[in-house]
Amino acid sequence: MITFWFSVVVLAWVLFFVLEGFDFGVGVLGPLLGRDDHERGAIVRTIGPFWDGNEVWLVAAIGVTFAAFPAWYAALLSGLYLPVAVLLLLLAVRGVALEFRGKGDGERWRRRCDIFLAVSSAAIVLLWGALLTVFVRGLALGPDGSVTGSGLNRSLSPVLTWQSLVGAGAALLAALLLGATFLALRTSGPVRRRARDLARWLGTGGAVALVLIGFGTASRTVLAAAALSLAAGLLARHGREALAFATTVVGVAGAVVAVLTANGSVVLPSTLNGSWSLTMSAAAATPSALSLLTVFGVIILPGVLAYQAYSYFVFRRRVASERVPS
Repeated sequence: MITFWFSVVVLAWVLFFVLEGFDFGVGVLGPLLGRDDHERGAIVRTIGPFWDGNEVWLVAAIGVTFAAFPAWYAALLSGLYLPVAVLLLLLAVRGVALEFRGKGDGERWRRRCDIFLAVSSAAIVLLWGALLTVFVRGLALGPDGSVTGSGLNRSLSPVLTWQSLVGAGAALLAALLLGATFLALRTSGPVRRRARDLARWLGTGGAVALVLIGFGTASRTVLAAAALSLAAGLLARHGREALAFATTVVGVAGAVVAVLTANGSVVLPSTLNGSWSLTMSAAAATPSALSLLTVFGVIILPGVLAYQAYSYFVFRRRVASERVPS
């Protein structure tokens, strides 16, 4: 039961980072790939039907962690309360930019919303990349499983390291590649061509950077990500947009799984003493609570997956970025 619910947590995080990943990437790329108001509007419309539904997986990931692994939830949220609070504020700014973009009159209003969308999306991705490294490195857990320290240093020091900087850069690259391949797949006209060209360069450049990081850290996972990045770039260059997007999705999903399972049964290492690390069994709820949770999970989770898959099927057609005569 514990392994099953840990797998559900991993699945929820994978779906969040994949689905919201291309949302964030599209948000960042909007002002860069859109040359005028019409093209920027077409870019935003590619994620219009999906972005708020994709955010459900963040709620699911945190909610399932709270219900199935309360000790893990308590340690993470208490140790990272300030970065998480900033992240929630940035998500609110992004949501407002998307929702209010069409509420005002005039191109200037929409241009400002696009800028807020791009800046907030980029900041969210960078912060998530820094936070993900904490899952691997851990926090200053004491023998009772609580995070030690006080003041701002307790919450900020875990994300102010060179590993967090690398993680932030890798996350931004992944989001941009996801966004570029998604736009190449979901648009037509000039935005499609620019997105395809950008995906080619991002895939190649990202592969070179990841190879250097992989050799520097002796990480096979990073080298595998480099191979997938290069493959996505080559596929985009030859117009295989669906395969390029699918390859990028596999790379992002694999990276998330690798991060969450990097320490085996330890869900949160202690940087103070390895014996104080939080294991999967120690963080889990009681067997009766997990059994009750399973009843609801078996009913709700397939329904959410089916509904979201249906929504993507309904809005599967490309969005025209070229001007179509009326």
